[in-house]
Amino acid sequence: MTGRREKRRGQTLLRGDQVDVTTTDQRLLDSRGPGDWVHTDPWRVLRIQSEFVEGFGALAELGPAIGVFGSARTRSDDPFYAVGEEVGRRLVEAGFAVITGGGPGAMEAANKGASEAGGVSVGLGIELPFESGLNQYVDVGVNFRYFFARKTMFVKYASGFVVLPGGLGTFDELFEALTLVQTQKVTSFPVVLLGVDYWSGLLDWLRGTVLADGKVSEADLDLLHLTDDVEEAVSLMVAGVARP
Repeated sequence: MTGRREKRRGQTLLRGDQVDVTTTDQRLLDSRGPGDWVHTDPWRVLRIQSEFVEGFGALAELGPAIGVFGSARTRSDDPFYAVGEEVGRRLVEAGFAVITGGGPGAMEAANKGASEAGGVSVGLGIELPFESGLNQYVDVGVNFRYFFARKTMFVKYASGFVVLPGGLGTFDELFEALTLVQTQKVTSFPVVLLGVDYWSGLLDWLRGTVLADGKVSEADLDLLHLTDDVEEAVSLMVAGVARP
């Protein structure tokens, strides 16, 4: 069966021709088509409820944890893969579990570092057309159909975020976390960007354009910490959790 496509839809495993090209999120958010949604959407509520119950049940006893974001496209020979491993390992040594999106690349690196250091390595997967399943270093894994249920688990069970270089998914997670802190929807927690060269252009734009135009405040940007030093990143996580 080598080379066959594989996909998980919640608890269901699909392979080969049974793999569909749409996702549960896509079908939920698609407003086109007939009025079948009038009859099907109330039942979706039960499925959504089950995802929250499953996530809360799996993570309720997790203890202090840090979310690590980063690109699924980071290759194993990329220097930031090694950085991700070090982040996972150092966080475990500091007493944290590590939570990632459970995928390949930077997420796999952080899970690997955490698992091999003897800590709790958590993966929160998501149904995608091109998903490859949870990486092999995930010790506690939960697969979600809905992005919003998955994001809730990140925010509820993480005490801070370390953000490695990434793309649109990483940006989404980063800015949602900042928005929740800014609007006081969650208790303030540290957010560290690892990779000065990678992230400096974004921060320059935020300060030179967005802040200069009055669209954010200086305090908003102060929520972000930029460094190349893994030890500094972990120290900021420790300090953030210790802060009353």
